Amino acid sequence: MMKLYDSPSAPNPRRVNLFAAEKGIELESVVVDLRAGAHKTPEFFAKNPSGKIPVLELEDGTCIGETVAICRYLEALVPTPNLFGEDPLEIAIIEMHHRHIEHELFSPIGQAWVNGPIVGSMGIVESIPAAKERGDKLTRAYYERLNEELSTRDYIAGDRFTVADITALCCVDFAAGMVYLKPDDDLDALWRWHQRISSRDSVKNTAAAMSLG
Repeated sequence: MMKLYDSPSAPNPRRVNLFAAEKGIELESVVVDLRAGAHKTPEFFAKNPSGKIPVLELEDGTCIGETVAICRYLEALVPTPNLFGEDPLEIAIIEMHHRHIEHELFSPIGQAWVNGPIVGSMGIVESIPAAKERGDKLTRAYYERLNEELSTRDYIAGDRFTVADITALCCVDFAAGMVYLKPDDDLDALWRWHQRISSRDSVKNTAAAMSLG
C-alpha cells in the first residue's frame, strides 16, 4: 500500500487525502510530528529534500513530494472520477481556477498563519504584524470574490466537483479553524458551496473537517 506522510491539522495532506478518497484509493497515513521537527531530519530529507509534507511513498520506495504532483499521479493511476479536466478547454478552466485558489487565497492564508499567534507562540519565526494584517485583508477580499462567483455556479471551476473544490475547501477550513479567518456569515453563496462540498462522502469519511465554530 502507498504511504502518505501526513499531519492531521495541515491543509496540504488533507487535500491529498480527499483526492484519494474521491478516487477510492486507500493510503497508509504516516503522521509526521511537525512540532518536533520530524520533517527536518536527514531521514525525511531523503524522502523530500524540501522538508515538507505531504509526501507519497510508493511501494517500491519512490517518493513524490508536492500536493498537486501527488494528485496528478493519483489521477493518472485511477482516471475516474476525473478531477483535473476531460478535454483541453475544461483542463485549462480547472487549472485557471485552481491556480487562483492556490495563489490568491491559499498564499495570503499562509501569510496570515505564519505571522499569526499560533506560529508566533512556537518561536519558529518572528511575527510581522503588518504581514498578518495584509494576509487577513487579502483573504477576506478573496472570500467576497468567491462568494460572488459562486452565486452564478455550484462549484469553483464550473458545473461539477473538481480538484479546485478540494483545495478551496481545505483553504477555508484551515483558515477558519487555525488562522481565525472564518468567512463572514452573510457570504451566503460561499456557505452554500461549503455545505455542498462538506456533505460529500470523501469529506465525511476522511479526517473530520476543522470546526468552524
